[in-house]
Amino acid sequence: MEPIRQIQSRTAVLPSTNIDTDQIIPARFLRTTVREGLGRQLFADWRYGPDGAPRPDFPLNQPAAHGCRILVAGRNFGCGSSREHAPWALLDYGFRAVISTEIADIFRSNSLRNGLLPIVVGEADGAWLIDHPGVELTIDLERNRVALPDGRQLHFQLERFARYCLLNGVDELGYLRSQEPAIARYEQAHGR
Repeated sequence: MEPIRQIQSRTAVLPSTNIDTDQIIPARFLRTTVREGLGRQLFADWRYGPDGAPRPDFPLNQPAAHGCRILVAGRNFGCGSSREHAPWALLDYGFRAVISTEIADIFRSNSLRNGLLPIVVGEADGAWLIDHPGVELTIDLERNRVALPDGRQLHFQLERFARYCLLNGVDELGYLRSQEPAIARYEQAHGR
């Protein structure tokens, strides 16, 4: 995983509520265990018409959304089934963070394990972000803050271990492997 300290980017906005994991990455694309290439299928049923052509009215198909690393979404983002492919697809597309007023627990957990930063903000701040697509934000993971262009700072909560892993670019296994010397010392001291 790529370490995250700060993410500075314009936002892409999907104002819909209850965006579930089948909308994020439709089930027909779940046959792979390879993460690369899943970004092409991100929101496939919304991004492409029946003929496979991009739908020009879909927000991610608009030129202003290209290159955005922060996705702002409506309430209850990532609900539905447990689907690790959903954060994989978002990451492969280029997103590093998702901001919403509510993020489903399983999606949040899968995101944190794979290097995607899920941020929950209050209702008023979420509404402001949805009403201002393309706004430039700076997410500071070291301070757990989102800096808005008007100078306001939004604080967000993140579990300590998840924050450590994101800051250092390691998953749970990578963290455990980094502790091998301490584990070996413990085992040696306790006769194991």
